[in-house]
Amino acid sequence: MADIRMPQLGETVTEGTITKWFKQIGDSVREDEVLFEVSTDKVDTEVPSPASGIVTEILVIEGATVDVGTVIARVGAATVAPPTDPPTVPTAPPVPTAPPVPAAPTAPTAPTAPTAPAVPAAFSGAPLAEGGAVLSPVVRRLIAEHGLDPTSIIGTGLGGRITRADVEARIATARPGPEVAPVSDAPTPVSAPVTPPVTPARTSTAPVRSETAGDVHEPLNRIRRLTGDYMVASKSTSPHVLTAIEVDYERIERVRRAHRDPWKASEGFSLTYLPFIARALSTALREYPYLNASVGEGELIVHQGTNLAIAVDINFEGLLAPVIHDLDSLRLRAIAREIVDLAGRARAKQLTADDIIGGTFTITNAGQYGTLMQFPIINQPQVAILSTDGVARKPVVITDVHGNESIGIHSVGVLALAWDHRAFDGAYAAAFLNRLREILETHDWEAELA
Repeated sequence: MADIRMPQLGETVTEGTITKWFKQIGDSVREDEVLFEVSTDKVDTEVPSPASGIVTEILVIEGATVDVGTVIARVGAATVAPPTDPPTVPTAPPVPTAPPVPAAPTAPTAPTAPTAPAVPAAFSGAPLAEGGAVLSPVVRRLIAEHGLDPTSIIGTGLGGRITRADVEARIATARPGPEVAPVSDAPTPVSAPVTPPVTPARTSTAPVRSETAGDVHEPLNRIRRLTGDYMVASKSTSPHVLTAIEVDYERIERVRRAHRDPWKASEGFSLTYLPFIARALSTALREYPYLNASVGEGELIVHQGTNLAIAVDINFEGLLAPVIHDLDSLRLRAIAREIVDLAGRARAKQLTADDIIGGTFTITNAGQYGTLMQFPIINQPQVAILSTDGVARKPVVITDVHGNESIGIHSVGVLALAWDHRAFDGAYAAAFLNRLREILETHDWEAELA
């Protein structure tokens, strides 16, 4: 019997939310086959099963949040014959209900909504909807915000439980009419006018009731709220300073143009500036080690190896920063492959815990949108983050070996470094950027691709 535990998907992650089970009790699962999907403040990812066998227990329902290391399911050996009676999910203690109120003789009888099966004992205290269905905090909030009746929502989660997707689908498609008041001798209260639903601005986010005609009020999702919290905490923790430098990428651009077609044919993706910058960083950080560091309790922890985190945009819904480990051991081609692989798996929710831990320095790449310069926020507890901004053709002054000057058109861009003033001073940051520029402008990049 193998215990399946909530994985730690990041060094500072303490809990995770089960967003989907791909297997149910009694299903067979192979080792490394996707078993469930988990959402944390760092990553949303599909998690494979660590063992082959039969799913005998599911202890954490979809939508529930538990601590890292909590046993969430069990997988038994596939060779063991299943018991005569299939395993069942433990039932929760009964929830007291109010005595039934007899309906007036003339009132129509409403159809009975199906009730969800009982929940695991570990979550017997979870909030319940009418009828005994367990609702996660996210689901409860959405239902309350939109004034929905949970018994009118068909659950597609484990055991018929209502998931966030079920509620959002109900919000997006239903246009509920006025409720029928129960027959009663008491006077009927006057209902406030109901504002009609508004068409959503994005298909990925369900609309909410608008207070002003034409406006759409979209609640901040979990990623946006957590991102905001972490960014505010980082700004409060580190005295941020910005230092920027202009880089002439013409030598790199000539190599890119010369190798563009054969590179694309052999690798299957385009050769961008980012792997060149990452390769140059591996040298510059060895020479300026205080930038490849983290702040501890009253100390600066200077890392011996370079693990480069690269911020990846997830369809404008959030950022992940998967890590290229042991950057110093890689040449340009291997770095380019790592970047494309990590970015692809981040967007496909296929990153593992090892892919997002251990970063010692971070790059955020806004240059694809032609930015001039941005001031990034440090990825704690690191002490620096580099923004690689847009590269454009610009006139530059060219000086030949004899000191003669002329005007030429080169590919030029800005590198902007945000750094923690606790770790070092401005002169150290400026010297590091100057060395990084020197490597980018003078290194034998042709040899890197040989």
